[in-house]
Amino acid sequence: MDPNVAKLIGPTPEGVTFPLPPTFDSFEEERQHRKEQLAAAFRLFGRLGFSEGVAGHITVRDPEFPDCYWVNPFGMAFSLIKASDLLLVDHEGTLLVGRRLVNKAAFVIHSAVHAARPDVVAAAHAHSLHGKAFASLGIPLDPITQDACAFYQDHGLYLDYRGVADEVEEGKRIGVALGAHKAAILANHGLLTVGQTVAEAAWWFVTMERSCQAQLLAMAAGTPRLIDHETAERTHAQLGGSLAGWFQAQPLFDQVFAASPDLVD
Repeated sequence: MDPNVAKLIGPTPEGVTFPLPPTFDSFEEERQHRKEQLAAAFRLFGRLGFSEGVAGHITVRDPEFPDCYWVNPFGMAFSLIKASDLLLVDHEGTLLVGRRLVNKAAFVIHSAVHAARPDVVAAAHAHSLHGKAFASLGIPLDPITQDACAFYQDHGLYLDYRGVADEVEEGKRIGVALGAHKAAILANHGLLTVGQTVAEAAWWFVTMERSCQAQLLAMAAGTPRLIDHETAERTHAQLGGSLAGWFQAQPLFDQVFAASPDLVD
C-alpha cells in the first residue's frame, strides 16, 4: 500500500484488510468489470448533474486490446447507460463494437490522451457547471482547501480553445497540456481527469468540480488564504495518489450500484 495512504488509517484489527482494486484471471472478466465501472461512472455523473445535452464522455481502455477503448454512445443520457450500451472504438475512431454513433469530440480528445499516456486506463471529460465557469478564468486551482491539494502542482492548463474539439491536432494539444498530470483545466471548455481505473478518473473529476466551486465561492467572498507550499505538497502526497483516488470513489460507486442494478446488463 502507498505509505502516504497508510498514514491516514487508524489502528487496524487483526483480520481486517484495506480494500484494493480487484485483479482478474481473464481478459473477459476484466473487460466486463471495466464496462460496469464505466456505466456506473456515467450514472454517477448523471446523478450529480454533470450532463449538458450531448456533451461529455468517459472512456476506459480495453484490457486485451489497449489501443482500443470503451466510450458512451453519442446522444445517450448518462443516467440511462448500461454496460451493454457502451461502444468500442480504436484510436482512429473506427467503431468496432456497438450500433450507435460515436461522439467525434470524444474520439479527438480521448484518443490523443490514451495515445500520449500509456499509463492512463480511464479518462473523463464533461461540461459541469462550476468546472466550465472556473475554466473561463484561465487560471489553475489554488491550494485553498485540503481537497484542492490533491491537484497541487498536478494539473495542466489548456488555454488554446478553438471551438468544439473536432480536429485530431486539437486533441494532441490537449494531451500536451495534460502532460504527466492527473487533470487539466480546458479554458472556456471544462475539466479533464485521468486515472488508472474508471473509479479514480471519475473521483478526480467529482472532487475537481467541487474544488472549482469552492474557489469560485471563496473568490467571490474575498481573497482566499493559500495553504503553504510544504503543507500542500504533503497533503497532495496523502490524497493525490492513484489508490487514494480509487478508494475515495468507492462510497459513491456503492450508492450507484445499489440504486441502479440494471446498469450491469
